[in-house]
Amino acid sequence: MRVLMTLLEKRKAQQPAQDADVRRSLVETLYASPASLTIGAATGTAVGIVIANMADGKAIHAVVIVLCIVAALRVISAVFFHRQLMRGTAVASRNWELAYELGAWAYAGLLGLMGFVTLIGSSNSIIHMLSVSMATGYAGGISGRNAGRVQIAIGQVCLALLPTAMGLWLEGSTGYRVLSVAMVLMVLGLAEISSTTHRIVVQALIGKRDKSLLAEKFERLARFDSLTGLENRMAMQMRLREIFETTQKRNDAVAILWMDIDRFKEINDSLGHMVGDQLLRAVADRLNEVVQGRGRIARFGGDEFVIICPDTDRVTAASIAQEIISYFAHGFDLGEHHLQATASIGYAVAPQDGRDMDELMQHADLALYEAKGEGRNRASSFNWSLKERFNRLHEIETGLRRALSGGELMLLFQPIVALENGHIDACEALLRWHHPVLGPIPPSEFIPIAESMGMIEAMTDWVLRQACIAAASWPGEVRVAINISPASLKSTELPANVIAALLETGLPARRLELEVTESIFLDDSGQTNVILRELQRIGLRLALDDFGTGYSSLSYLRSYRFDTLKVDQSFMAGISANPEDRAIVRAIGNLARDLKMDTVAEGIETPDQLQHAREAGFTNVQGYLFSRPVPTERIAEMIAAGPLEGSERPDPVRRRRA
Repeated sequence: MRVLMTLLEKRKAQQPAQDADVRRSLVETLYASPASLTIGAATGTAVGIVIANMADGKAIHAVVIVLCIVAALRVISAVFFHRQLMRGTAVASRNWELAYELGAWAYAGLLGLMGFVTLIGSSNSIIHMLSVSMATGYAGGISGRNAGRVQIAIGQVCLALLPTAMGLWLEGSTGYRVLSVAMVLMVLGLAEISSTTHRIVVQALIGKRDKSLLAEKFERLARFDSLTGLENRMAMQMRLREIFETTQKRNDAVAILWMDIDRFKEINDSLGHMVGDQLLRAVADRLNEVVQGRGRIARFGGDEFVIICPDTDRVTAASIAQEIISYFAHGFDLGEHHLQATASIGYAVAPQDGRDMDELMQHADLALYEAKGEGRNRASSFNWSLKERFNRLHEIETGLRRALSGGELMLLFQPIVALENGHIDACEALLRWHHPVLGPIPPSEFIPIAESMGMIEAMTDWVLRQACIAAASWPGEVRVAINISPASLKSTELPANVIAALLETGLPARRLELEVTESIFLDDSGQTNVILRELQRIGLRLALDDFGTGYSSLSYLRSYRFDTLKVDQSFMAGISANPEDRAIVRAIGNLARDLKMDTVAEGIETPDQLQHAREAGFTNVQGYLFSRPVPTERIAEMIAAGPLEGSERPDPVRRRRA
């Protein structure tokens, strides 16, 4: 038995530290059933009292008295621990295990001693039967009940049965000695049962622990971002919902700061995703340093981070945002790279900016877009004008999808007049949209939205066909000019669409002029050059619009053969009072004449502006002095009517007389 106990102790010493939870559960099984422990104690006490009444001898009486005291103490400790366990205040520590172990061994040893004393000190076979039956029954039950702590179970079996077996052997009769040998063999059998039961219980508890750890791991993966260790979007939304549920009744302030890293995509594209991941981890660490318990930080996705700050007003939120931006100014050392990454932040504060989670999140996002739109590396607070702009943008986006198919778009035409004879030389097609709710929306507002939505190609195709249909009905060689968006020039289908429109309407290619601005060359990957060359091979005329307001107009004139230069109306607006504008306009007129290009002065509204355009040598003019944009039917009448009023060349005789 000593060898068996040694092996058990060695196995116990080799248990890994991570089995602490399993050990704690095993200790709890010892106290798990106070009822069974009470029954065992009551049975042993009752049998002991019966034996004491039937037998003479101080030794038997002393053993029974001590047995009753130990039984009572064990029941009291078990009930006390179980009540604490039910209240969640019990701790299955080594002290509780030791207390149970000592009590169990003392009780089992007293049962064995009671058997030994009765067998040696009494000749009453009934007393022998009671003591032997009590020790044997208790040992059989305890081998299963305390198998969670196998050393306790085996120790109790040995203490209860071995003294009893010794008493049977010493009694001397053959039957008693046979029973003694059987009892020793029973000790070995019960020890094996306890060991097997212990192994099964431990495996079950380890499986339960592993399942619990796996559940915790999956819960962490579900709630935390694996890259930065911060809470993820789901956890952030759950936390924000809890905050709103607890603070809404008290009407407390809650601030949300929504931050993203400026031009993070450029860092990823130029330095690689590994450097980008390092930057995200460094940003998370820096945010923790700045916030320092004033809020909870979550990675919302990509390079976006959200900071939730309970009990925070707008002034404090602005201060935290500015601290973050200032802290980013130190840059980030990422191995061999030093990055000067900046951040843009938008923040909204409840209840002023929203009374529920979704509304406040949306408003913080709108403030973030405002910060990025104002130039990045700054913080912006939500205000309700942002919501109005957002609602208008949403209304325009929704309406644009309907406008193209629903006939809400229309083309107006503004004449371009030849200064030589006053006739209409060309007409510029101008797209107009009257929204059924918002009213007239200028092209400067809805065209960029159409570009961002990917609708500009379909819109350009519609304008091409409608303009060609109108121009095909005009008399003579009057051209139609169409503005082409830079986004449309990136489409390889533009030349094919132009050819299709010309073939469908029968309009000669020389009567179609496409107007482009210098902005198309700023992001030129070579595709723009190819498309422009293809359009010129078709026979179309090309006009460079808003000339003089771009970045390097002269280099474009050298690289591309434009047919027309259109001088921006900003130069013509101040030409009467500004000598610099007059000098620029004259220089452009001379340049175009030497390059054999037509010129158009835009924005002509007064006779004085018209006279300056003549003196600068312009070939054509356009503006309200002659006509505002008019519908298709009206422009056809104006073309047929001949020279426009106000375009006649002044009589030189009258000028001299004056």
